Amino acid sequence: MSTFFQQIVNGLSLGSIYAVFAIGCTLIFGVLNIVNLAQGAFFMVGAYLGLEVALLGLPLPLALVVALVGGGLLGMASEFLVFRTLRRRGGHKWMGLVASLALARLLVGVAQEVFGTAVHGYPPSPLTAQVWEIGGVRIQLLQVIVVATAVVLMVALAFTLQKTSVGRAIRTVAFSEDVARIVGVEVGRTILVTFFIAGALAGGAGVLLGLLFNVVSPFMGENMLVKGLTVIILGGLGNIPGAVAGGFLLGLVEVFSVAYVSSAFRDAIGFGLIFLILLVKPTGLFSSFEERRA
Repeated sequence: MSTFFQQIVNGLSLGSIYAVFAIGCTLIFGVLNIVNLAQGAFFMVGAYLGLEVALLGLPLPLALVVALVGGGLLGMASEFLVFRTLRRRGGHKWMGLVASLALARLLVGVAQEVFGTAVHGYPPSPLTAQVWEIGGVRIQLLQVIVVATAVVLMVALAFTLQKTSVGRAIRTVAFSEDVARIVGVEVGRTILVTFFIAGALAGGAGVLLGLLFNVVSPFMGENMLVKGLTVIILGGLGNIPGAVAGGFLLGLVEVFSVAYVSSAFRDAIGFGLIFLILLVKPTGLFSSFEERRA
């Protein structure tokens, strides 16, 4: 039983990171009905920004803040330079997929030139050394902090969307840009804010994963992008609670696969289960945004 509960702890910590990353992707899809494939690169850049702050000997909370801001600014840049430019020139929205993928590859190339291709790790910290053992289950202080930070970010996003004027504007634009303009919402600025929030969540998730596994590399965002897209499809396109549930589910499935089957089948089992779920419920665990809007 201790192995079972150990995997619960591991799965929740990993799933919380998946959830934070996925809700950023979901937010963009819910507002603009597009996918920003550069989110994985923002995740990677956030991990490196946090690493650089940590190497300076500054507190890890500051590293998280820097990653959030850096990821958010990259998100805004992707909207302003890529997606907005395409919209103004009448480009098909799916052209944004190609353009954002090109941006992602550019950022990966820059990271390779600046940091090299070797894997880096965060410097030792009291947060990584503190461990409790309860009934044979090892719980790291770092795991608790990762889950707590992820929950705080998700609660902050929920509060922003439901209780603030910015959130009301985002939800109005997500419903209809035409309606948003009629009621006086500045659509362009609202979309820019949406990309900032999504990029910030990606950057923050990068720091959390980098700390949890002590691994930072230029290619870490590619796998996370696949996981994030999988989660938003599993949870229901554009459905933020669904993305949260899907993130935790994928994290739990992966760690249980490693513990009870084999690490070689980790992705196969995770994606296989998701495939079966989608066969039964093609819209995902929750209704998609388009269904709810209809």
